[in-house]
Amino acid sequence: MSRISLLVNGKTRVVDVDPETPLLYVLRDNLELNGPKFGCGLSQCGACTVIVEGRSVRSCGVPVSAMQNRSITTLEGLGSSTHPNYLQKAFIEEQAAQCGYCINGMIMTAKAFLDKNANPSETEIKEALNNNLCRCGTHLRIVRAVKRAAHEKVQTGKV
Repeated sequence: MSRISLLVNGKTRVVDVDPETPLLYVLRDNLELNGPKFGCGLSQCGACTVIVEGRSVRSCGVPVSAMQNRSITTLEGLGSSTHPNYLQKAFIEEQAAQCGYCINGMIMTAKAFLDKNANPSETEIKEALNNNLCRCGTHLRIVRAVKRAAHEKVQTGKV
């Protein structure tokens, strides 16, 4: 066991864990953050995606020790059900979730993408989300939600 300091959603959190524990398990089990989901455990589906220093990262495939003192943002760090950020609001307005399991990964990947490309084309959005799996088939609504969020961000300058 090691004491590992993490900067999660703007707050320093210290955990005593095996340094090889996947970040996903620490976020869910130790810090009780339920945005990132366990999907495949192989960094392939995207359900566990978080943002680490501006980049989307599959938290199931990275040891917590590699994240020490790095800025990590989870879905909970973007907004809440009472105060969603612009991207979460767009997903709600477009009814982009069916079962909701992939939505964490879709939103977190889209957030990192939109932070780098504020006015993407539909093709660019599809390419950015290509490695996130959705089993329910809400892809069209998800793409519309990201387009809506991009438009909102450009129009209002919201983050």
